Formats: sequence, C-alpha cells, structure tokens
Amino acid sequence: MANQLLFKATKQGGAANVNEAGGIAYTFSPHHALAQYAATGCLNNTFYATAETQLKDVLDLASRVEPEFVAKTAVYARERGFMKDIPALLCASLAARKRPDLLRKVFRRIVNNGRMLRNFVQIVRSGTTGRRGLGTVPKKLVQEWFNDRSADQIFNQSVGNNPSMRDVIRLTHPKPSDATKEAVLGYLADSPRTRHEHLPDSVKAFERFKTAKREADKAGAPVDVPHVPFELLTALNLTTEEWCQIAKRAGWHWIRMNLNTMQRHKVFDRTEMVDLVCRKLTDRDAIAKARVFPYQLLAAYQNIGSDIPRPVREALQEAAEIAVANVPVLSGEVAICPDVSASMTMSVTGQRNGSTSKVTCVDVAGLVTAAVLRKNDTALVLPFAYDVRPVNLAPAGTILDNATSLGRIVGGGTACSAPVKWLNSKEARAKLVVLISDNQSWLESKPTQDKRDTALMTEWNRYKGRNPDAKLVCLDIVPGSTTQAQERPDILNVGGFSDSVFNIIHSFVNGELHPDHWVGLISTVDLNEGSGNDDSNWIA
Repeated sequence: MANQLLFKATKQGGAANVNEAGGIAYTFSPHHALAQYAATGCLNNTFYATAETQLKDVLDLASRVEPEFVAKTAVYARERGFMKDIPALLCASLAARKRPDLLRKVFRRIVNNGRMLRNFVQIVRSGTTGRRGLGTVPKKLVQEWFNDRSADQIFNQSVGNNPSMRDVIRLTHPKPSDATKEAVLGYLADSPRTRHEHLPDSVKAFERFKTAKREADKAGAPVDVPHVPFELLTALNLTTEEWCQIAKRAGWHWIRMNLNTMQRHKVFDRTEMVDLVCRKLTDRDAIAKARVFPYQLLAAYQNIGSDIPRPVREALQEAAEIAVANVPVLSGEVAICPDVSASMTMSVTGQRNGSTSKVTCVDVAGLVTAAVLRKNDTALVLPFAYDVRPVNLAPAGTILDNATSLGRIVGGGTACSAPVKWLNSKEARAKLVVLISDNQSWLESKPTQDKRDTALMTEWNRYKGRNPDAKLVCLDIVPGSTTQAQERPDILNVGGFSDSVFNIIHSFVNGELHPDHWVGLISTVDLNEGSGNDDSNWIA
C-alpha cells in the first residue's frame, strides 16, 4: 500500500539552485521535475529527503503545471515506469482539481488492479490532495472498476488492508450487474444478506477448503488447494504437498517472490519441484508477459537464502539475462559512469519500516552498467565518488554478479564531474557518456557568489571542445528537482530504473527524441488511448 504516514495533510513546497546535499545545481522546470519524481519516487525516506518532503514537492509541482501534463505523467509513470504510489497520487490530484474529464481518461490505465484501487482510495480519503471524500466522479469510477471485472477477478484481487476491499465496497456501494457479483461483493463486505448459493465457484471452493483443512489437519492429510490467492491460504498451516500444488499453478511473479517460502516448506526437497521452478523462472514468454522489472530479479537474487538450491540460483541469473536481452546496442564508443558514493547505499525505493528493499541505488547503477556492457562490450566503465575508481567488469560475466560487484567499492562523497574530468585527462573520445547517480553532487560544487556553472558542466564543455558530437546522459535513480547538467540538445536528463530508460537513451543517441527530450516524450502520451487492462503482476 501507499505510505499511510504521509496521507494526513496537504503540503506545499518548491526548489532552489542548491541541491539537497548543499552543492550548486540547476533547477528543473516544473514539468521536468514532476516527471523525475513520477519515474523514481516511491514516497519513502531517501538519503537526502524524507517521504514528507517528496510528497510536498510532488503536490506543489503538480499544482504548477497544466492538468493535462499531470495526467500524461501519471500514465507514463504507470505504464512505462511501472510505478504505483505517485501515479495513484497524481490521479487523486486530478480529482481534487475537479478535472473529471481527465480523471475519466486515465483512471482505468492507472488503477488497473486491486492494489492500485486501494492506493487511490487511501490517498483520496486522507485529504492530502485537498479533499477527503471521493466525490461523485471518483466514486462512479470506483463503481465502474467493479463492474469491469468478473466476480472471480474481484475476489482474487481482494487481498490487502488499509483500506481493505471491504472498506472500499462499503464506501462506494458498487451496483452489481448480476447475482454472482452481488454475492461476492456481499461476501467481501461481510454482509449478513449475502446469498451464498450465488457465490462463484472459487469462493465456494475456498470455504470448503477451510472446512476440509480443519478436519484434515487432525490426520495430517493433504487437501486439494483451491485456485485462490495464496495470501488467503497462508494462515491455514499448509502441508508440503499443498505448497507444491500452489507452486505448480503459480505465475511467474509469485515464483520469484516466494523462493524462500518454498524452501522453508520443503518444496525444494523434491527434485521435480526444483526442475519445475527453474523452468518457470526461465520461461521467455512468461517473463515477457509479466513485464519483468530487471531490478525485481536483482531483489530476488539478493533476498534468497543460502540454502536455496544452486539450480534455482542459476535460473534467476538466466532470467535476468533474458529480461535485459532487449537492451539496444548504443552506437559509437560508450563511457558508463555509475555513482558509488556513500549516498548510493540507500534502498532504491527508499526506507519505510517493514517494506525497505535490499536493492540499493548502487545495485541499480550496477545493473544498468552491466546491461549496457553486455550489449556494448567495449564500453569504458568508470565508477566514481569523489574520484574515479576503475573496476574490471567482464562483459561475459552474469548480469546479476556484475550488478552487485560495485557494492564492494562504495563510499565517500559525490563529485559528478569526476568521470568527465578523468576522460578529459586521458583525452578520451567516447561519443556517449552516461552518468547513473542520485545527482547529489557537492564536493566540487559548493555555491559561491561568482560560481554559476557546476563542475560537471565546466568539464563537459571542455570535453565537447574536443568531441563536438558527443552526448551526455544523466540518469537519476532517486527523486529530485535539480540536476548537475543543464538540458540542451547534447544533454539528456532522465529519471527512473525501469528498462524503458534504455530505449529512451537509444532514441536520444540517434536523434529521435522531441527537442525537449524526456518531457517531450511524456507530452506525446495519448490520453484518448484506451488501456485499462487488469494486470495484477504490476508490482513495482
């Protein structure tokens, strides 16, 4: 769910020409800053900013741009950036701005599963965006969300709390179109008038399973597991055989997220189950259908226990290779520069009690580096903090091993100019330089009365003097409203850590982006394009 501690009061905010670390910086336009937050912000605490600060900045930026751009940014962040919290927040802000026309256009594309529905309702009810009640149009859209789904889909997406699906149903009073849907809504809302004989077969099977399980537990016998979300079953003391049944039917994301659970319940004691899980993890079609976020595989790899069988570990690595197979080859010589300063040790999705990812910013920087290196094996890798720290990454090494190797050299302050300064000292000729950072350079950029350019811009202008066709990409993987390099035809500032950034960089290198680059790309989002496909696999 969205961060519940945040949605209690509306915030206001702004930005300046000094970044959060105290270094000199250029301020993004409100449009670009909003896009940056939408592609990277998870509304949790980061190294330099609290969750409350992010919330304040996002709401302020959304109020300073036209509602159409807010809508397009929300859609882009959800459909291509695979984000959840800020798209839901921007959707709620449209409701507060009384733009029902825009809200109707984007609602189905953003609120496309039960988790997103609960996020949206939670945010609106908090009053953070300026209103506490849903209002006529948002309530109608929530009702339509239920109407657009079958009774089985509603039941399968009912898992979760704060608010629960029961809360949402009681708040919005959806009008069921048939007796089966009426029964499942009543069942989820704990209505005493529920007609249990009309419940869908999945709910009836779940109720029978609970009854049979109570009897079977006395004898220790397995029971056929119904086709329901496993979260509904975990409190029922499942046997190893029953866990195997779940694994056999499970989708790709479930397998990825529950490797330790299967090991704990002795699923991997069975050779045939190890083989099955490995086949599922490396299924190319399943990976494509699941819209796998590369860092999700890195998260799984970092979280599995030491007792997970080696074939499963190797299957995760193979899955990562498949997931990044579509990374484009970048023409010309490439220098890729991951930030390994101390602030990059922060979780890439921020810190929040109970839900802090083990994947750090430096891990993601390493993942991007490894993916680019795989397709551009002559790329020069220049990790930097206050200076450049060369490291030998083997282009043929696994994506996940290369991604995590940068963690061994992390530490120190940030000087985003360091890699370009190094390139200048070597009179290098790379046609593309990619910096992957949290963008909080400060060591060489303390503001002074007569200092107007960042050190990175000073070094880049020198580099351009020798390499007039060179281009610079600053990939920011944490939310922020400032940059070390001004946007211009040879410089791209882009945020995010989904695999879509590879295609954006490729388009930029080939001169295929709109003149204002990333903001221009978001501006091309067609709000009249229908989507609304339910996809419970979107978990980023």
